[in-house]
Amino acid sequence: MRGITAFGAVAALWLASATTGMTAPALTVLCGVDEAWCDAMKEAYESRSGIEISMTRKSTGDILNLIRAQKAAPTVDVWWGGTGDTHLQAGSENLLEPYQPALERDMLPWAQNFFAMSGGRSVGIYAGALGFAYNADLLRELKLPAPACWKDLADIAYRGRIQSGNPMSSGTAFTTLATLVQLFGEEEAFRFLAALNRNISDYTIAGSAPVKAAARGETLIGISFMHDAVTLKQTGYPLVIVAPCEGTGYEIGAVSIVKGARHLDEAKRFVDFALSPDGQATGAASGQNQVPSNARSTLPLAAPDIAMIKMVDYDFATFGSPQERSRLLARFDAEIMATN
Repeated sequence: MRGITAFGAVAALWLASATTGMTAPALTVLCGVDEAWCDAMKEAYESRSGIEISMTRKSTGDILNLIRAQKAAPTVDVWWGGTGDTHLQAGSENLLEPYQPALERDMLPWAQNFFAMSGGRSVGIYAGALGFAYNADLLRELKLPAPACWKDLADIAYRGRIQSGNPMSSGTAFTTLATLVQLFGEEEAFRFLAALNRNISDYTIAGSAPVKAAARGETLIGISFMHDAVTLKQTGYPLVIVAPCEGTGYEIGAVSIVKGARHLDEAKRFVDFALSPDGQATGAASGQNQVPSNARSTLPLAAPDIAMIKMVDYDFATFGSPQERSRLLARFDAEIMATN
């Protein structure tokens, strides 16, 4: 009977796999960029490599938490996309595998600097400046002034008309928090955040959600990376994109191999493809407008010219450290989120 039972179990497993036609993916990737880019990258890599991969889109903070939770037995091979300070934190917690990419010398200086800062555990794949966008049609309908600066967003005129990401889950929103601290100093930044909080209708899980809501007219103003707003404006939404007058921060989106990856060799090949002109071209092909890190890649025509934007000297080392990130998030949770 035991033999028959064992045979039945094997047959059941075979039948299940034959019925679904599914095989285990040869690579598991967590994706921290827009869903359309995740899909385009999956299709491009599968076409190039001839293998099936699993690609799942998650917010950056959620990816970090998942990789932490799976530290003893990771199911993820590659973390592709999402704000670089979060990758740096994962690296400092020994959650990432060092790797020397084949195309590292082709990277622009900011990407090479980021690679060195990470101790060879993460490499930059794109850059993008932070800002906000408002719905021009809704602004006209409400007869409100057009915001041009961060401090403008605290005006009572915008009460309940702004959305921002939640820095507990969103890498974009943590970049906003870190940017404001670097622009104004921590105490003034938190006074501003408290005033801004009165105008926030919703803190979203994903950092791109606020500007999508503004595009649809569900809110007036969305705080986000400017390239996300450009992508929406290109499709016809009535968005006006603002580089705040006081200056702003920026992200370096990164790719990293998870320590203990089950498919290490394939993970390395994926990283090399992500850094190649062909891999980076999947961004523009899917309507994205980040600045690619490979010097031989083609810049999307509508990509914001970050050289023309007033930028803070963003301190990735400090704000990518576990201690500083955790401290700022705890203060934000206690002083801002707890009042809602």
